[in-house]
Amino acid sequence: MQSKTVPIKGGVNCEPLKKLIREVPDFPKKGILFYDITTLLKDKLGFATLIDALAEYYLPKKADLILGMEARGFIFGPALAYRLNAGFVPVRKPGKLPAATAKAEYELEYGSNALEVHKDAIQKGQRVIIVDDLLATGGTAQATVKLATSLGAEIAGLGFVVELDFLKGREKLKGYDVFSLLHYDK
Repeated sequence: MQSKTVPIKGGVNCEPLKKLIREVPDFPKKGILFYDITTLLKDKLGFATLIDALAEYYLPKKADLILGMEARGFIFGPALAYRLNAGFVPVRKPGKLPAATAKAEYELEYGSNALEVHKDAIQKGQRVIIVDDLLATGGTAQATVKLATSLGAEIAGLGFVVELDFLKGREKLKGYDVFSLLHYDK
């Protein structure tokens, strides 16, 4: 699979990040090439570079909140929120949040799933950035956009570490600023 990086204008070099992502063939099933970011996360310079690159891109967006989807959005979201002086809001699978929630369902290849957020987590007019590790088919990100906007949020952007361009998830997010650090074509 070929990959490319997105240049960051302030000089954060994302090229070394590709070398820190382990490629695991035939996981979770035969014929799938899995991009394992755990090898990137354990590298202190790699993880710092990743957060720096996201922060550099999103600093001018003046976000109030960072929304991170369960589970890997919980890794990047709080670190980015800290760097942007923003709050962090977890977007969870159903039944995990203790107070009143808003819910959005979305379709998967075989079935459906849902995400929830506390109804009081986002105030009308707040600028939010949605963050996750991977943009594949776009269903999870699209559901998170639906949740946030239903609560009155203004979407300032969607950020991803890796985007699988060949799955065309970006098409489900037309009209939004979508930023991915690393792209894989096939």
